[in-house]
Amino acid sequence: MRRWFGYAVMGAMVLGILAGLALNHWSTAAGAKEASGNLSILTNLFLSLIKMLIAPLVFSTLVVGIAHMEDTAAIGRVGVKTLGWFVGAGLVSLTLGLFMVQLLHPGVGMALPHEAPAAGAVSAGDLTLKDFVGHLVPTSIVDAMARNEILQIVVFSIFFGSAISALEGKAPLLLQAAEQLAAVMLKVTGYVMTVAPVAIFAALAATVATQGPSVLVSYAKFVGEFYFSLLLLWALLIGAASLAVGKRTGALVRSIEAPILVAFATATSEATFPLILEGLQRFGAPRRIVSFVLPLGYSFNLDGSMMYCTFATLFIAQAYGIHMSLAQMITMLLLLMVTSKGMAGVPRASLVVIAATLPAFHLPEAGLLLILGVDHLLDMGRSATNVVGNSVAAVVVSRWERQLGAGEAAAIEA
Repeated sequence: MRRWFGYAVMGAMVLGILAGLALNHWSTAAGAKEASGNLSILTNLFLSLIKMLIAPLVFSTLVVGIAHMEDTAAIGRVGVKTLGWFVGAGLVSLTLGLFMVQLLHPGVGMALPHEAPAAGAVSAGDLTLKDFVGHLVPTSIVDAMARNEILQIVVFSIFFGSAISALEGKAPLLLQAAEQLAAVMLKVTGYVMTVAPVAIFAALAATVATQGPSVLVSYAKFVGEFYFSLLLLWALLIGAASLAVGKRTGALVRSIEAPILVAFATATSEATFPLILEGLQRFGAPRRIVSFVLPLGYSFNLDGSMMYCTFATLFIAQAYGIHMSLAQMITMLLLLMVTSKGMAGVPRASLVVIAATLPAFHLPEAGLLLILGVDHLLDMGRSATNVVGNSVAAVVVSRWERQLGAGEAAAIEA
């Protein structure tokens, strides 16, 4: 399935670019605009499908993730250290993405048109602390879900999941219902993503037809600068690992080399779990800690995906010429810190998170189509980075617990 999807995405990208170049070259400006409008029927349909998923998917995954936090609390000291590392690494990843996109300006110069906010709406530049706090808590969760108010859904989900966890098994049916809803929404998301290649073709063709070949330079700049930012994140993560293991850093990298390559080639980090487990045990991390940290990491420590969320969201803002204040960017960072949790296993989870974030800051929802065409290329790098981040987390926690062995012998004893 994943191999078929990867080929379909690549084919859609190539055909979309060729179709857009042909329309731009052979059609008049009015003809290219009309063709772009017709293609937008497909892209708008895909956007609607994505928006349809946001409320139930965010609610169910957050509730399940928070409700199961009781398991980590019972483990005590290791759980606290693990979650502390996840929070710190997540903030670093999100902040690095925010800093790099402000430094490199990958979207500046695209100057895409967008509709101004409707009269009476709160514009992105006018959002104040009072507005933010007053809008934070829903008066009705049904209304919040109907309008895809992501902040309000997150707040309610945190309360709901925390209450289930505090009841200590007294609400098993509610937890089971949330788990089943999450499973169903994951399946629905998979169905929606099967039509992504069609949307990618339409989005690229429409963009290239109206913007011309120059937009391809902007795409290449976006991809190149994101991978450069990922390399910096790798340097920070491996640097943190070197503080824990010292001269054995090279051995650690070699131990996880295979899962990194598999994650990059397949654009998925979850499937590499057995390889990471084996590699870290060979390195000397005890199985009991690795088996605890890695599953949590796949839900709460997707460093590459988190950095991409800030990078891509601000790229969209730059492409449309929308300025965001420092306060808004910090608010967005904190929002993404929460909404990115529990999304592991969701196909193209970053797209869902970004789609939920854009309207919260009055950014054009059509901006999602800008990154859709190259998302698969970027997902390869994100997935490999997630492997690095989770592996480093397991090794650092093992070191903090003073249970990091010297290699093969320690792995056998564990």
